[in-house]
Amino acid sequence: MGDDEDVIKLLDEEGAEHEFSVVDVLEVDQRRYAILQPLEGTDEPDTAVIFRMEDDTLVTIEDDAEFERVRRAFEAEDAEPDEAREAPAEEQGTPPH
Repeated sequence: MGDDEDVIKLLDEEGAEHEFSVVDVLEVDQRRYAILQPLEGTDEPDTAVIFRMEDDTLVTIEDDAEFERVRRAFEAEDAEPDEAREAPAEEQGTPPH
């Protein structure tokens, strides 16, 4: 990834540094959340973590219901661009056959 502004470094409980790519920032129930994806160290490419943003701090979400609301909002938002790309051929400028 070439953009340093899309990569952040976080420290874990042991003080080890980990790099994450910022996948998205979204607002749910008047709170902002950051969706981050580890750049390395995971065997699953679709692994992502969600943090609540409070001022300049990323906070772990302890409440399962809050986490699920944000996860569903992210999945719904993530699906929207795919639907737009699947428009009928005539809407994409391809001549009819």
